[in-house]
Amino acid sequence: MILKDIYIYPIKSLGGIRLESAILEERGIQLDRRWMLVDENGNFLSQRTYPDMALIQVELSGNELVINNKKTSQRPLSIPFDDGTEELISVQIWEDTVQAQVVSEEANTWFSEALGMKCILVKMPNHVERKVNTKYAVNNESVSFADGMPFLLIGQSSLEDLNNKLSVPVPMDRFRPNFVFEGGDAFVEDKLKTIKIGASTFQIVKPCARCVMTTINQETGEKGKEPLKTLSSYRTINNKVMFGQNMVLIEGAEVRVGDTLSSI
Repeated sequence: MILKDIYIYPIKSLGGIRLESAILEERGIQLDRRWMLVDENGNFLSQRTYPDMALIQVELSGNELVINNKKTSQRPLSIPFDDGTEELISVQIWEDTVQAQVVSEEANTWFSEALGMKCILVKMPNHVERKVNTKYAVNNESVSFADGMPFLLIGQSSLEDLNNKLSVPVPMDRFRPNFVFEGGDAFVEDKLKTIKIGASTFQIVKPCARCVMTTINQETGEKGKEPLKTLSSYRTINNKVMFGQNMVLIEGAEVRVGDTLSSI
Protein backbone atom coordinates (compact mmCIF):
# COMPACT_ATOMS: atom_id res chain seq x y z
CA MET A 1 0.00 0.00 0.00
CA ILE A 2 1.31 3.41 -1.03
CA LEU A 3 0.38 6.95 0.04
CA LYS A 4 -1.28 8.42 -3.06
CA ASP A 5 -2.56 11.85 -1.95
CA ILE A 6 -2.18 14.28 0.94
CA TYR A 7 -4.80 16.97 1.53
CA ILE A 8 -5.23 19.87 3.92
CA TYR A 9 -8.18 22.21 4.42
CA PRO A 10 -6.65 25.31 6.03
CA ILE A 11 -10.01 27.04 6.60
CA LYS A 12 -12.59 24.57 7.91
CA SER A 13 -15.25 23.63 5.32
CA LEU A 14 -13.64 25.58 2.46
CA GLY A 15 -11.72 24.12 -0.48
CA GLY A 16 -8.87 21.67 0.07
CA ILE A 17 -5.26 21.69 -1.13
CA ARG A 18 -3.26 18.68 -2.34
CA LEU A 19 0.33 18.46 -1.08
CA GLU A 20 3.30 16.34 -2.10
CA SER A 21 4.59 16.26 1.47
CA ALA A 22 3.26 17.28 4.86
CA ILE A 23 4.66 18.30 8.22
CA LEU A 24 2.92 16.43 11.02
CA GLU A 25 1.78 17.96 14.28
CA GLU A 26 -0.16 16.48 17.18
CA ARG A 27 -3.34 18.33 16.23
CA GLY A 28 -3.10 17.41 12.55
CA ILE A 29 -1.11 18.24 9.42
CA GLN A 30 0.52 21.66 9.69
CA LEU A 31 -1.97 24.37 8.55
CA ASP A 32 -4.88 21.91 8.40
CA ARG A 33 -8.09 23.50 9.76
CA ARG A 34 -6.22 26.09 11.78
CA TRP A 35 -8.71 28.73 10.57
CA MET A 36 -12.49 28.68 10.79
CA LEU A 37 -15.49 30.86 9.96
CA VAL A 38 -18.01 31.57 12.72
CA ASP A 39 -21.24 33.55 12.91
CA GLU A 40 -21.90 36.53 15.19
CA ASN A 41 -22.53 34.15 18.09
CA GLY A 42 -19.26 32.26 17.59
CA ASN A 43 -20.87 29.13 16.15
CA PHE A 44 -18.83 27.43 13.43
CA LEU A 45 -20.02 27.56 9.82
CA SER A 46 -19.90 24.57 7.50
CA GLN A 47 -21.09 23.35 4.12
CA ARG A 48 -23.78 21.35 5.90
CA THR A 49 -25.74 24.59 6.28
CA TYR A 50 -24.00 26.80 3.72
CA PRO A 51 -23.10 24.63 0.68
CA ASP A 52 -21.73 27.66 -1.21
CA MET A 53 -18.70 27.43 1.09
CA ALA A 54 -17.51 24.71 -1.31
CA LEU A 55 -17.00 27.41 -3.94
CA ILE A 56 -14.49 29.34 -1.85
CA GLN A 57 -11.07 28.03 -2.81
CA VAL A 58 -7.89 28.24 -0.76
CA GLU A 59 -4.33 28.19 -2.12
CA LEU A 60 -0.91 28.41 -0.51
CA SER A 61 1.42 31.16 -1.71
CA GLY A 62 4.65 31.57 0.24
CA ASN A 63 3.68 32.33 3.83
CA GLU A 64 0.06 33.20 3.18
CA LEU A 65 -3.29 31.81 2.16
CA VAL A 66 -4.90 33.16 -1.02
CA ILE A 67 -8.69 32.91 -1.10
CA ASN A 68 -10.81 33.00 -4.28
CA ASN A 69 -14.58 32.91 -4.68
CA LYS A 70 -15.59 30.83 -7.72
CA LYS A 71 -19.16 32.13 -7.55
CA THR A 72 -18.46 35.86 -7.85
CA SER A 73 -15.88 38.28 -9.19
CA GLN A 74 -14.63 39.18 -5.71
CA ARG A 75 -10.98 40.13 -5.69
CA PRO A 76 -8.74 37.45 -4.10
CA LEU A 77 -8.03 37.79 -0.39
CA SER A 78 -4.53 37.24 1.00
CA ILE A 79 -4.13 36.09 4.60
CA PRO A 80 -0.56 35.87 5.95
CA PHE A 81 -0.11 32.87 8.23
CA ASP A 82 0.82 35.15 11.14
CA ASP A 83 -2.05 37.60 10.56
CA GLY A 84 -4.18 38.16 13.63
CA THR A 85 -5.62 40.81 15.92
CA GLU A 86 -5.31 40.88 19.70
CA GLU A 87 -9.00 40.03 20.00
CA LEU A 88 -9.87 36.59 21.34
CA ILE A 89 -13.45 35.31 21.21
CA SER A 90 -15.16 32.13 22.38
CA VAL A 91 -16.15 29.86 19.50
CA GLN A 92 -18.31 26.76 19.48
CA ILE A 93 -17.44 23.70 17.42
CA TRP A 94 -19.79 20.81 18.13
CA GLU A 95 -19.60 20.23 21.92
CA ASP A 96 -16.36 22.16 22.37
CA THR A 97 -15.96 25.82 23.32
CA VAL A 98 -12.47 27.26 22.81
CA GLN A 99 -10.80 30.63 22.52
CA ALA A 100 -9.90 31.74 19.00
CA GLN A 101 -8.11 34.75 17.55
CA VAL A 102 -9.96 37.13 15.23
CA VAL A 103 -7.82 37.39 12.07
CA SER A 104 -8.74 40.82 10.62
CA GLU A 105 -11.64 43.10 9.82
CA GLU A 106 -10.64 42.86 6.15
CA ALA A 107 -11.13 39.09 6.23
CA ASN A 108 -14.46 39.43 8.06
CA THR A 109 -15.72 41.85 5.41
CA TRP A 110 -14.57 39.65 2.53
CA PHE A 111 -16.18 36.46 3.84
CA SER A 112 -19.35 38.27 4.90
CA GLU A 113 -19.72 39.48 1.31
CA ALA A 114 -18.90 36.04 -0.10
CA LEU A 115 -21.51 34.23 2.00
CA GLY A 116 -24.10 36.99 2.23
CA MET A 117 -24.12 36.97 6.01
CA LYS A 118 -22.15 38.42 8.88
CA CYS A 119 -19.24 36.13 9.67
CA ILE A 120 -15.88 36.24 11.39
CA LEU A 121 -12.63 34.49 10.42
CA VAL A 122 -10.74 33.12 13.41
CA LYS A 123 -7.63 31.04 13.83
CA MET A 124 -6.48 28.69 16.56
CA PRO A 125 -3.66 30.17 18.66
CA ASN A 126 -0.80 27.81 19.43
CA HIS A 127 -1.49 27.99 23.16
CA VAL A 128 -5.11 26.87 22.82
CA GLU A 129 -5.73 23.17 23.37
CA ARG A 130 -8.91 21.50 22.12
CA LYS A 131 -8.65 17.98 23.45
CA VAL A 132 -9.59 14.84 21.52
CA ASN A 133 -12.48 12.97 23.14
CA THR A 134 -10.95 10.90 25.95
CA LYS A 135 -12.74 7.83 24.57
CA TYR A 136 -10.45 7.92 21.53
CA ALA A 137 -7.31 9.79 22.65
CA VAL A 138 -4.13 7.75 23.02
CA ASN A 139 -1.81 10.32 24.62
CA ASN A 140 -4.23 13.11 25.59
CA GLU A 141 -3.94 14.61 22.09
CA SER A 142 -5.24 17.99 21.01
CA VAL A 143 -7.02 18.59 17.70
CA SER A 144 -7.47 21.59 15.41
CA PHE A 145 -10.85 22.90 14.21
CA ALA A 146 -11.44 19.53 12.49
CA ASP A 147 -14.73 17.88 13.45
CA GLY A 148 -13.08 15.77 16.11
CA MET A 149 -9.90 13.96 15.12
CA PRO A 150 -6.47 15.05 13.84
CA PHE A 151 -6.13 12.78 10.76
CA LEU A 152 -8.47 10.98 8.33
CA LEU A 153 -7.36 8.04 6.19
CA ILE A 154 -9.24 6.53 3.22
CA GLY A 155 -8.24 3.81 0.75
CA GLN A 156 -8.71 4.47 -2.95
CA SER A 157 -10.09 0.93 -3.25
CA SER A 158 -12.88 1.86 -0.85
CA LEU A 159 -13.96 4.74 -3.07
CA GLU A 160 -13.83 2.48 -6.12
CA ASP A 161 -16.05 -0.02 -4.34
CA LEU A 162 -18.59 2.72 -3.65
CA ASN A 163 -18.41 4.13 -7.18
CA ASN A 164 -19.12 0.69 -8.61
CA LYS A 165 -22.50 0.93 -6.89
CA LEU A 166 -23.31 4.48 -8.06
CA SER A 167 -24.80 5.49 -11.41
CA VAL A 168 -22.65 8.64 -11.30
CA PRO A 169 -19.27 8.16 -9.59
CA VAL A 170 -18.06 10.73 -7.05
CA PRO A 171 -14.53 12.01 -6.48
CA MET A 172 -12.61 11.61 -3.23
CA ASP A 173 -13.09 15.29 -2.36
CA ARG A 174 -16.62 14.49 -1.15
CA PHE A 175 -15.01 12.83 1.89
CA ARG A 176 -12.29 15.39 2.71
CA PRO A 177 -9.53 12.95 3.76
CA ASN A 178 -6.02 13.91 4.82
CA PHE A 179 -4.41 10.75 3.48
CA VAL A 180 -5.46 8.59 0.52
CA PHE A 181 -3.60 5.36 -0.15
CA GLU A 182 -3.70 2.94 -3.08
CA GLY A 183 -3.36 -0.81 -2.88
CA GLY A 184 -5.11 -3.28 -0.64
CA ASP A 185 -8.72 -4.46 -0.68
CA ALA A 186 -11.71 -2.17 -0.34
CA PHE A 187 -12.08 -1.06 3.28
CA VAL A 188 -8.81 -2.64 4.34
CA GLU A 189 -8.39 0.46 6.53
CA ASP A 190 -11.22 -0.88 8.73
CA LYS A 191 -8.98 -3.79 9.72
CA LEU A 192 -5.86 -1.78 10.52
CA LYS A 193 -4.93 -0.56 14.00
CA THR A 194 -1.39 0.78 14.16
CA ILE A 195 0.19 1.83 10.86
CA LYS A 196 3.36 3.35 9.53
CA ILE A 197 3.37 5.84 6.67
CA GLY A 198 6.99 6.22 5.72
CA ALA A 199 8.79 6.70 9.05
CA SER A 200 5.74 8.03 10.92
CA THR A 201 3.44 5.96 13.14
CA PHE A 202 -0.30 6.49 13.57
CA GLN A 203 -2.98 4.84 15.69
CA ILE A 204 -6.36 4.28 14.05
CA VAL A 205 -8.92 5.05 16.75
CA LYS A 206 -12.40 5.13 15.19
CA PRO A 207 -14.30 4.94 11.91
CA CYS A 208 -15.49 8.24 10.45
CA ALA A 209 -19.25 8.81 10.53
CA ARG A 210 -20.43 10.60 7.39
CA CYS A 211 -23.05 13.33 6.98
CA VAL A 212 -24.88 15.34 4.31
CA MET A 213 -21.65 17.15 3.47
CA THR A 214 -20.72 14.13 1.30
CA THR A 215 -23.71 14.97 -0.93
CA ILE A 216 -22.38 18.44 -1.86
CA ASN A 217 -20.65 18.73 -5.24
CA GLN A 218 -17.37 20.48 -4.43
CA GLU A 219 -17.19 22.03 -7.89
CA THR A 220 -20.70 23.50 -8.03
CA GLY A 221 -21.95 23.68 -4.44
CA GLU A 222 -25.05 21.68 -5.46
CA LYS A 223 -26.53 19.23 -2.96
CA GLY A 224 -27.98 15.83 -3.92
CA LYS A 225 -28.73 12.49 -2.25
CA GLU A 226 -25.65 10.53 -3.27
CA PRO A 227 -23.30 9.04 -2.29
CA LEU A 228 -24.79 9.01 1.22
CA LYS A 229 -27.93 7.14 0.15
CA THR A 230 -25.99 4.25 -1.41
CA LEU A 231 -23.29 4.27 1.24
CA SER A 232 -25.93 3.94 3.96
CA SER A 233 -27.24 0.75 2.33
CA TYR A 234 -24.09 -1.19 3.15
CA ARG A 235 -21.92 0.88 5.48
CA THR A 236 -24.31 1.63 8.36
CA ILE A 237 -23.10 0.67 11.84
CA ASN A 238 -25.13 1.65 14.92
CA ASN A 239 -27.23 4.02 12.79
CA LYS A 240 -24.15 5.85 11.50
CA VAL A 241 -22.79 5.70 7.96
CA MET A 242 -19.06 4.92 8.10
CA PHE A 243 -16.41 5.70 5.50
CA GLY A 244 -12.72 6.21 6.33
CA GLN A 245 -10.78 5.93 9.56
CA ASN A 246 -9.75 8.60 12.06
CA MET A 247 -6.21 8.54 13.45
CA VAL A 248 -3.88 10.18 15.93
CA LEU A 249 -0.12 10.61 15.53
CA ILE A 250 2.07 8.42 17.71
CA GLU A 251 5.44 9.57 16.39
CA GLY A 252 6.90 11.13 13.27
CA ALA A 253 7.46 14.51 11.68
CA GLU A 254 6.69 14.21 7.96
CA VAL A 255 5.04 12.09 5.28
CA ARG A 256 5.40 12.20 1.50
CA VAL A 257 3.35 11.02 -1.46
CA GLY A 258 4.87 7.66 -2.45
CA ASP A 259 5.59 6.59 1.13
CA THR A 260 4.81 2.97 1.94
CA LEU A 261 1.84 2.38 4.23
CA SER A 262 2.04 -0.75 6.37
CA SER A 263 0.37 -2.33 9.39
CA ILE A 264 2.57 -2.86 12.45
